[in-house]
This record gives sequence, structure tokens and C-alpha cells, in this order.
Amino acid sequence: MLNINLHFPVHLPNVLLHVPRNVALAVGVPLVFGMLSGAPTSQEVKRHWYNSLHFPRGRPPPAAFPFIWSTLYMSIGYASHLAAKTFDASSSPEAKAALSKGLLVYFVQLGLNLGWTSLFFVKHKVGLALVDSIMITGMSLYMTKLFHTPTSGKSTWFLAPYCAWLVYATYLNAGIWHLNRNRYLREDDDEYSSKKDV
Repeated sequence: MLNINLHFPVHLPNVLLHVPRNVALAVGVPLVFGMLSGAPTSQEVKRHWYNSLHFPRGRPPPAAFPFIWSTLYMSIGYASHLAAKTFDASSSPEAKAALSKGLLVYFVQLGLNLGWTSLFFVKHKVGLALVDSIMITGMSLYMTKLFHTPTSGKSTWFLAPYCAWLVYATYLNAGIWHLNRNRYLREDDDEYSSKKDV
């Protein structure tokens, strides 16, 4: 019988291992980049476009989002540190393969996460932002699965809140898209209007 090894290795660039190996970098990099990517939000939530949207039920106050995301960025950063530490200590090829794939997925989903703010708040592409959010959520769940066994479940404690929040955030994004998909919204505070591009 043909035996197909699904635990194929992923060769990460050194920098993608160096960052999570250092706990300060592991926690600080997603936090700093997350804060930078979210910087436009404070102004955008004051603009006519955002405030004219129809929102689904259960939306938290805008002021809560920076605190929630800051906590989650630090949490997933620490999970990546646990994964890198386990990678270095493990002698199991299967564990190393799962962790290297998980770290690759981690950085890809982080990039997609950082791009969401621009899609939604700056470019007002609610539909594309929803696709992005679905991809982030799926990849984060997969990453959590890849990290779980090699880290003896320790990383899951730090990733589970992130995954839960992503599911909720995707619901909010989907609700905004659904409720506003056929509406005409002013794109900014100037005296013109155009159909919202979704």
C-alpha cells in the first residue's frame, strides 16, 4: 500500500523563526504593526461613510476595538513564541513539520489581518474585507490545530480567544455587507455620493 507522508517540511526563512524565538519580538511585532495598520480607524469612524452604515446586532462600541485587538495581537504573538520554542526543542520530524507550517500560516494570516483595515476603513471595500476576514479565520483555525499537539495545547489557550473573536468579527463584517449592499453611501464628508463598491 502506498504510504503518503502528509507531514512534509516547510522551510521557513530565518527571519520568520528569529522573530518568534524572541519573546519581546514575538509579542511586539504583531502589536506594533497592528497599531500602525489600525491608525486610520480613529479618524474613519468619525466620517460620514462609516456612520451612515447599517450595523448588525451585537456591535461593541468603537472604543472597545483598540483594546481588544491589542490584547489579541499580544496573545497570538506569544503563541508563535511557544511554537518556535517547541520547534527548537523538538526532535520529532512530524512536530517540526506541523510547527513550521503553522508559523508560515501565522505570518500569512497576520499579513491578511493587517490588510483588513485598509480594505474596510480606507478603501470601503466591504465585500473584499469580508473575503479577507473569512480567509483569516480559516487560516487561524488551521494554525491553532497545527500548533496544538506539538505544544501540548499551551498555544491553544492563547489562540482560542483570537479565533473566537475572528468568528465574531466575520459575523459583523458579513452583517454590514448584507445590510448595506444595495445602498448608496457618501464616500467621505464632501458633497458627493456614489454607489458603494462591494
